[in-house]
Amino acid sequence: MLVVDGQGLPLGSLVTSASPYEGNLLEPTMANSFACEKLQRLICDRAYDNDGLRHRLKLRDIDLIVPHKSNRVHLTQDRRKLRRYNRRWIVERTMAWLHNYRRLVTRWERHVEIYTAFLHIVCILLILNRVLK
Repeated sequence: MLVVDGQGLPLGSLVTSASPYEGNLLEPTMANSFACEKLQRLICDRAYDNDGLRHRLKLRDIDLIVPHKSNRVHLTQDRRKLRRYNRRWIVERTMAWLHNYRRLVTRWERHVEIYTAFLHIVCILLILNRVLK
């Protein structure tokens, strides 16, 4: 899981197994990010369309921008907010930048600490590349 800013710079990450539901991992990922108290909007994909998650983020004054799942009965947001969803490509671009590093594409390490360290090194390299340009 990765939290990025509007420019695509990584702010925080969380490494876990692939099996848990992503909606439950969102809040621990935000707790690991640098600017979690400054977040105003959170743009996520359809997997995060959950009323409980929306309510918990609303209590923290964070606006969740997520397209509804196809089987959703009650709509909770209008299409005007979804115009911001078009900027989700920034997150996907950052993930593509991470996949330029072969060690992150395939997890060769047995210990999660080593993989997390490599992820942090790559995030630092991405930030330095953007800042020094």
